[in-house]
Formats: sequence, C-alpha cells, structure tokens
Amino acid sequence: MHTIITPEKIELPPGAVLKLLGDWQDYQALTQQLGDRASPRIKYRPGEILLMSPLPEHGRDASLLGLIVTVLLDHLNRTYDSFTPITMSLPLVSGIEPDYCFYIQNWRSAVGKKRIDWLNDPPPDLVIEVDVTSYTSIDDYLPYKVPEIWLLKSKQLLIYRLQGENYVITESSYFPNVSEIVQQCLQIANEQTTSEAIRWLRRFLRGELTH
Repeated sequence: MHTIITPEKIELPPGAVLKLLGDWQDYQALTQQLGDRASPRIKYRPGEILLMSPLPEHGRDASLLGLIVTVLLDHLNRTYDSFTPITMSLPLVSGIEPDYCFYIQNWRSAVGKKRIDWLNDPPPDLVIEVDVTSYTSIDDYLPYKVPEIWLLKSKQLLIYRLQGENYVITESSYFPNVSEIVQQCLQIANEQTTSEAIRWLRRFLRGELTH
C-alpha cells in the first residue's frame, strides 16, 4: 500500500508514521476527514501533525493491557469508567488519541458524559499507550496533567507518574508489582492467546497460582 493524502482519501501502510507541517485548523480538517475511523491515528503538536497506521500487534497489546487493568480494578472492587477510542484535545495546544484511558478516582466526572471538556474536566487517572513505531511521547500528556501513564514499548511496560511538571518512571499508584503481571500476561498471550492470559490472571488473583 502507498501513502495517500488527498482531500478525499487518507491511506498509510501498516506501521507507517507520517509527519506533516500544519496548524490547528489543518489538524481539525484532517480529524473531520477521518471521522470515526480507527486508522490512521492522528496527533497534533504546535506546528506539526502526525499520522500513524497501527500494526496488528499494536491493537492486540493495547487490548490486552486494557483487559488487565479491567480485571485488576474488578478484583479490587474499584468503581471506574473507561474509554477507547477517545480523542483528547486542547485548542491550539494539543490533540492526542490514547489507546485506553481509565477514570478511577475521578470516575464521577466521566459518568454519563457524551463529551469531555478537556479544559475544565479532570483528566483520566490512567492512560495506556502501546508504542510499536516510536509514535508516542510521554510529554504529549503534560498539557492534560494525566496522573499516570502506562507505556508498552519493546514489550516492556514503563509506568510514568506526574511529579510536579514532569513524568518520572516509577511504580503504579493503583497496582503494586503490576509490571511483573503484565510481563507474564504478554508472554502467555504471545505463546497462546489473549484469553489464556486473562484466565491466568484471574487464577493468579484468586491465589490459585504462585507465578
């Protein structure tokens, strides 16, 4: 497949990342042109627009991470709301599409809303990103002040938490030792299936397994 960018059509080969010079109006026009399509993904930083066509492993790993968080939250009997796909945007500043986002502490602010006001509503408590093509930058989330971000890169989970004005790598505020759990689930999913990985996780949480 060739890269095609016209007023009528946008097509990128799987795994491709395309950087365009453009302003907020250009970003909005491309966003409207893409509509509800899941691909390509689109991101805005001041002066540039990035388009990315995910590879199959991107979607599989993002789905697995979302399921892991859901199972863990249910195990802890936490109230939450989750969104995928979702577009976060601050006019003239940023536009970004995380793979998953979860409202946990601030779940009340998301209940029943068809649209989230990113200027005034609280941000998601947890964002998940899978980066296969070097498309993701943690600093893209600084304007929103997302408290915690999980970035899966090169099959390794990096957990970032906002401290002051910067993100630092640390442990999750919600799930201690979650990196080990994710690593085990990824291995099972790669060798077998996502369903087997989630079944393993549920058995592990019930205390039926030691590792």
